[in-house]
Amino acid sequence: MSKISIVKQSRREGYALHPKAHKALVKRSTLPGKQPGFSSRNKPSQYSLQLREKQKVKRLYGLLERQFAKLMTEASRTKGQSGLVLLRFLELRLDNAVYRAGFAPSRPAARQLVSHGHFMVNDRRVDIPSIRVQSGDVIALRPHSAANSYFQRLDEVSPAGEVIYSWMKVNRKNRALTITGEPTREEAEPGINEQLIVEYYSR
Repeated sequence: MSKISIVKQSRREGYALHPKAHKALVKRSTLPGKQPGFSSRNKPSQYSLQLREKQKVKRLYGLLERQFAKLMTEASRTKGQSGLVLLRFLELRLDNAVYRAGFAPSRPAARQLVSHGHFMVNDRRVDIPSIRVQSGDVIALRPHSAANSYFQRLDEVSPAGEVIYSWMKVNRKNRALTITGEPTREEAEPGINEQLIVEYYSR
């Protein structure tokens, strides 16, 4: 994320971009710099809605502008509905898979763990968070990293969630997961209007 606090970004987008932002957003959901009760008299333009949705999703998954635009271009050239393909690509990022498996409390934390080379994909060490995993891939913690204090305290810092995703099989005890398919639209992050993003890039 940028130097702007995640809470301010969440308030700007009206969406919790990080687990830690949920409480702050409920407590104060107004735009940064605006007083409680503030209401703009102007109805947001369609372009404004498209831009805000793009910014929200880009920040939610932790991508830079160039990365996000490139991913959207690839999605538009892939068979299927561009918006749904985009969400699938985002969900299948390695850092997101690590987060969804419950091995990190947030996407930024998962991205950092991957960047530091703590995980292997099919027995090969990787340190690129944007790698797209696919069905059959096995993601596992490197043996050398098992002694890391973070993973020793995993159940404390990142408790197992109640949500079970159909596209992965998680072995929490062994700190490993197997990709078994592709995420459905219902399993992607809720509250996203992917069509607005498609419209933004179709201008």
